Amino acid sequence: MKQVRPKKNLGQHFLTDLSIAKRIADTVDACPQLPVLEVGPGMGVMTQYLVEKPRPLKVVEIDRESVAYLNEHFPKLRENILGEDFLRMDLNQVFGGQQFVLTGNYPYDISSQIFFKMLDNRDLIPCCTGMIQHEVAVRMASQPGNKQYGILSVLIQAWYDVEYLFTVEPSVFNPPPKVQSAVIRMTRNKTMHLDCDEQLFKRVVKTVFNQRRKMLRVSLRQMFSKEALEKHQENSELFSHTFMTLRPEQLSIPQFVELTNMVKKELFAGTNRLCTHTKD
Repeated sequence: MKQVRPKKNLGQHFLTDLSIAKRIADTVDACPQLPVLEVGPGMGVMTQYLVEKPRPLKVVEIDRESVAYLNEHFPKLRENILGEDFLRMDLNQVFGGQQFVLTGNYPYDISSQIFFKMLDNRDLIPCCTGMIQHEVAVRMASQPGNKQYGILSVLIQAWYDVEYLFTVEPSVFNPPPKVQSAVIRMTRNKTMHLDCDEQLFKRVVKTVFNQRRKMLRVSLRQMFSKEALEKHQENSELFSHTFMTLRPEQLSIPQFVELTNMVKKELFAGTNRLCTHTKD
C-alpha cells in the first residue's frame, strides 16, 4: 500500500525524522506499566516504537486512509486500531476503566480541545505526552507574570505538572508546518479537589483572561448584573480587594482559587440582597 497523503482538512503533518519519533515515544516511560493510547498515529512513525514497549497499546485515528495503512503495516495491533474521533470517544471504555497514558503528534487545530478532554478525564489520565504547536506548549508551561500565561496555563497546571521537553523544527515534517513544534509532558499532581467551586473556577479564569489587558475589577464586572453592580459594588469585599488592581497573568493558581471563592460569595450575597429587596 502506498503512503498516506497528508490531508490539510485534518491538520496532518507527518513526522519523518525517526530519531525524534523515538524520543517522543520514550516520553511515556515516565509513567511505566500503564497502557498507552496514541492519538493520530498517521502512518505509525511513533507507533513503531510504542508497540515495542511491554505494555498494552491502542491507537485512535479518524483518517480512514491512515487506518487502512496501519492495519496493513501493524497486523499485531489490528484489533487495537480504533477508527474513531478521539474528541467523541468515551475514554472510560478504552481500557475498561483502567488508567492510561495519552500521547500523540496532536493536530494543531484541536490540541486545546484534546487537553480540555484530558482535564475532564483527569482521573483516567495520570500522564499525557506528545507534540504540539510550540506557542501552545509555551503557554501551557508558563508561570504567573509571563505574557504567555493564560487560560490553558491555569486550567492545566491546576491538575498537572507541565514540562516543556524540547523543540522540533518544521523541516522534519511532511508537509512542513509554518511554525515550530514542541514536545511536552504533563504529569498529574497531588490535587484531588480545588478548594472552590470548580465550574465557577473555570468560568472566572476564562472571563478574566478574555480581557487580559484589563484589571480584574473591570473584567469581573461582566459576571454580575448591572443592577447588582450599581447597588452593591461600593460595599463589596470582592471589588475592594487588592486583587482588583491586578491583571490576570499576575495571579497564581491558589490566588485564582481564592478569587473564585470571593466571586461566589459576592454572587450569593447579591442574590440574597436582591431577594430581600423584592420581599420589601
